[in-house]
Amino acid sequence: MLYVDIPTNPEIRALIETRADACVSIYLPTTPETQNVTLSRISFGNLTRTALEQLDAAGFDKRRRAVLEEHFLALDEDNDFWRLQANGLAVLATPDSLRTFRLATEVTKTVEVSDRFRLKPLMRAMAFPQHAFVLALSENDVRLVEVFADHPATTLNLPALPDSATDATGRASINNPGMGTGHGNAQGQKWLLLKYLRKVDAALRPVLAGRETPLILAATEPLGPIFRAVNSYPGLLAEGISASPDRMSESALASAARLVLDGHYAARIETATALFHERAGSHRAISDLQAVARAATFGAVELLLVDIDEVVPGTVGETDGTVALATKPGAASYGVIDEITGRAILAGGKVLAVRREDMPDGAAVAAILRYPV
Repeated sequence: MLYVDIPTNPEIRALIETRADACVSIYLPTTPETQNVTLSRISFGNLTRTALEQLDAAGFDKRRRAVLEEHFLALDEDNDFWRLQANGLAVLATPDSLRTFRLATEVTKTVEVSDRFRLKPLMRAMAFPQHAFVLALSENDVRLVEVFADHPATTLNLPALPDSATDATGRASINNPGMGTGHGNAQGQKWLLLKYLRKVDAALRPVLAGRETPLILAATEPLGPIFRAVNSYPGLLAEGISASPDRMSESALASAARLVLDGHYAARIETATALFHERAGSHRAISDLQAVARAATFGAVELLLVDIDEVVPGTVGETDGTVALATKPGAASYGVIDEITGRAILAGGKVLAVRREDMPDGAAVAAILRYPV
């Protein structure tokens, strides 16, 4: 099983707002195979030493350093924690707290020390997680399958999920729907299916509540349209899997779901790029780093596109958004693109993390604005 805990929007906003005398951000690839986790633990130990050395070089308070080191040692020695891993791990620590997030996708080995956290890898996991749920739905069976980028899909055990339409309606068959329903056959069958699908939706709520993970529906007519009418989860994608899922394995459902996800993300990028070029003529689309930082600081960013792999060390002025670049990462600087992203999110802007080849103008950041700045 893959143990994943991607941060919610309220959690990411709280992390963006965190400031401390030492914020240590550590990212490393891990493995869900418990027998092979030793290398991940060794890597974590090496990265914590690098962080502590940076603090020593900056003359950090020795007592606060000792407390931070205790956090790292406690995590390093927690066998139960390391036994339950995914494909990537984020460790965000200050002398007063330590948070971990296990990610479905691999991350680049990174350590950064600053007065705020490096969060772009987490935002990437939120924006393009390649993680989804598939609701495989038919009259005879219903399954909720969790799909990951680099790990086999698994069917979740949901005790409240009905086994079938007949189980949900308490009838031996729904093929004679008019009997006992007070409706004609066609209306009676729809009434029974509605009862079934409302129970399915209710069973999903405790699992999906508070998430933004895409839900992909695998169903044929008439179940597909009827479920969409009663569905209460906002993350249900418009595109689904139109084949009957009865004979589809978890692996087959996952393969079909990944195609849906790829199309969903590609459409989002295409739409954002087209809007960027449309707004450029009215000075509401910019890609200059300084200009984007200023717009994010003033709360003018409606949609921010960021190159997920670009790292630009430096600082951003708190009041005017002026960018001062650093020659190399260090305790006195932080990731400028991370900071711009955080400011856009806190002001209610949306963020789309993309590859460099998909960025407008080939820039590291690009912003669609609410108004010209």
